[in-house]
Amino acid sequence: MISFQMIKKFKIRYQLLFIYSSTFVVIMALSSLVIYSIVKTTVESHIESELKNSTSAILNSVRTAVSVSIKNHMRATAENNYEIIQRLDERHKDGEFSIEEAQNRAVDIVMCQKIGEKGYICILDGSGRVLKHPRKSLEGLDISDHEFVRQMISRKNGYIEYYWQNPEEDAPKPKALYIAYFEPWDWLITVSSYQQEFEKLVNISDFRESILSHRFGNTGYSYVMDMKGNVIIHPELEGINVFRDEGFSPFFYKQMLEKKNGKLIYFWKNPSDSHFRKKLVIFHDIPEYEWMVASSSYLDEFQMPLDTIRNMIIVIGVVSLILFVPITFLLSATITSPLRELMNRFDRAISGRFTERLTITPIQEDETGQLARYYNSFMDKLEKYHHSLQAEIRERKIAQEALELSEEKYRSVMEAVPDPIVVYDMEGRVTYMNPAFTAVFGYSFDDCAGHKMDHFVPREHWKETMDGIEIILKGNTLPRTESRRKTKSGKLIDVTIRGSVYRNRDGEPVGSVITLRDVSEVRSLEKSIMEIGERERQKIGNDLHDDLCPHLIGIEGLASVMKKRVQQSSAESAALADQIIELIKEGISKTRRLARGLCPAYFNHGLVSSLKELVINTRLLYGIECTLECRCSIDIHHQIVVINLYHIAGEAVQNAIRHGRAENVKITVDVDEENHENLQISISDDGRGIDFANSDTALSPEYKEESSWAAHDHVKDEKKSHGDLNQLFKYDEDFVDLSRKGAGMGIRIMKYRANLLGGAFSIQPGESEGTCVVISLPQDGEVL
Repeated sequence: MISFQMIKKFKIRYQLLFIYSSTFVVIMALSSLVIYSIVKTTVESHIESELKNSTSAILNSVRTAVSVSIKNHMRATAENNYEIIQRLDERHKDGEFSIEEAQNRAVDIVMCQKIGEKGYICILDGSGRVLKHPRKSLEGLDISDHEFVRQMISRKNGYIEYYWQNPEEDAPKPKALYIAYFEPWDWLITVSSYQQEFEKLVNISDFRESILSHRFGNTGYSYVMDMKGNVIIHPELEGINVFRDEGFSPFFYKQMLEKKNGKLIYFWKNPSDSHFRKKLVIFHDIPEYEWMVASSSYLDEFQMPLDTIRNMIIVIGVVSLILFVPITFLLSATITSPLRELMNRFDRAISGRFTERLTITPIQEDETGQLARYYNSFMDKLEKYHHSLQAEIRERKIAQEALELSEEKYRSVMEAVPDPIVVYDMEGRVTYMNPAFTAVFGYSFDDCAGHKMDHFVPREHWKETMDGIEIILKGNTLPRTESRRKTKSGKLIDVTIRGSVYRNRDGEPVGSVITLRDVSEVRSLEKSIMEIGERERQKIGNDLHDDLCPHLIGIEGLASVMKKRVQQSSAESAALADQIIELIKEGISKTRRLARGLCPAYFNHGLVSSLKELVINTRLLYGIECTLECRCSIDIHHQIVVINLYHIAGEAVQNAIRHGRAENVKITVDVDEENHENLQISISDDGRGIDFANSDTALSPEYKEESSWAAHDHVKDEKKSHGDLNQLFKYDEDFVDLSRKGAGMGIRIMKYRANLLGGAFSIQPGESEGTCVVISLPQDGEVL
């Protein structure tokens, strides 16, 4: 054996020759072995697959044929007995004998028949009671509690399979029956037999030719035998018993009976063969009939092509090796010289001489010539890249300095912004926050970098925060949103939030930028303005009630005196005086109602009293069912809170009536289920509700359209029908007007009032129908 060290001493052409020749021999041998193995495996797999498919087909064919044969046999028996009973009934109707005698004759004929060894015929009535049975003890029993009997009663006619266990048997056995219903006598004629006896009722000739038609190779075939060794169907051995016949070895048959299904390879010789041959059999049992279905074939009939392939591979390998040796020797000689020259050139290029080139002759058009061209092209590009790389390094340094300057500039801008800014990655972890964020909320970047800010969001604002995050992650800009955030010290601050996603150079989102603005002072000013507005409303209401009303009453008295003086002199003047008095009275009534609307007296008695008044006015004005349920004690001292809660509830009731066409409205005051420290007021109705799936601001398009048109028409209709009763419900005329101006304005104002009180506002679907408006208020010193 030539060692590797010895081969290294050869010239390169001989090394190539030896390596290529050795590699060719090894590859040829391995390829031949692999091809032979693959072909052999494929052939055997094909044989086995064909036998398996044939066995499965025969198995299904036998089962189907047996089932059809049994059904036909039992059906024929049932229908024959049906015809016998039918003829007896016709003879009874012709007056030959009574119905009792006809039925007795029918029973004698039917009950004397047997189906196989244990099968029989019995008669049941339409309710499942046994009329006649081979076992007299069962006659008269109601067996309708059995599932197959209920099927018989339901179907009346047809084939049924079921399990039945006699008292003396240990376990239920599969059984089948065919029923025929004779309606005039209400008889169910049942023909039944155990499945283990089906083989005795089967006509083998129905499917014998179908099984024998399956052939494999030259002599392969399929056959059927039972578990006792009796060959039922076979091309040559049909009718013999392989266990008792001395001319056969029963060894492999016993293996088949033990395994039930699978494959075996064994040696077999038919009576017409001269020697034993290897054979493959695929078999599967039919346990219900105690049969075995098998498909077999001699292996040598399918392996003959393998010998031809093996001989062809050997011849091709020898011829190829003889031709390969001189060809490889010549080719290796043409390669070594150019390679040697190329190596010399590379040696000079390594030292930095990038101007070295190979000389190419006109006759060099083969791979060596191409290699020389590639070398020259490579050196050209290498020289160019060398100069380009030097220039790029200089430009990269300049760009890096400019980038650092730009980043510093934009970072200075971010840190100079007076509003808090925080930047998150796509997982919600903090990657940047400006000094304003630290100044307002107390969190430093060192404390929060790489962490989530879940503790930064109050629990009652978590849902709206998640909705905003979802908007940003979809690539949309979060519009100005009002909310509250918690400082490091635990203080809640009113803020407005805006946000958007930022992307990398490829346009993929990498994080989000959130801008917050502290609006606590604005909220305080808004509350102050609202309180001033409410005081002015009360002042105007008091002036109307205490100043204008007495003035109008005085004018009414003077007009009454004037009427008496002119009544005797001029009837026409007296009529005009009456009209003046009526107009003055109407003015007094309207002034009082305006005063009540601007300054309701029940505001001073607390929230519950105000809501009760709202319920009473709603019933009186609209004639619907409106109720109030207060499930907890309420102690609200701040009148502004009472007024705003009253206006929110009033607007919700109005929307339910005008837009939802509600017939029942319920106002509930309770403790918030999720946060027991909060007070919750809900207004639910049984109206049409809102299409939440298609809404964008808690209002469906249909609802929005109705807000601007239908609501206005409805109010005019109500005024026509109720007249001045509308003034009983004049809780906030400006608020109603705003809701008429545009779709969803009333909803936004309700939410605005709730935010001023530091609460949360939401609109939800009702439990079964309609809509539910929910206001949740924190029970802190500022509000309650």
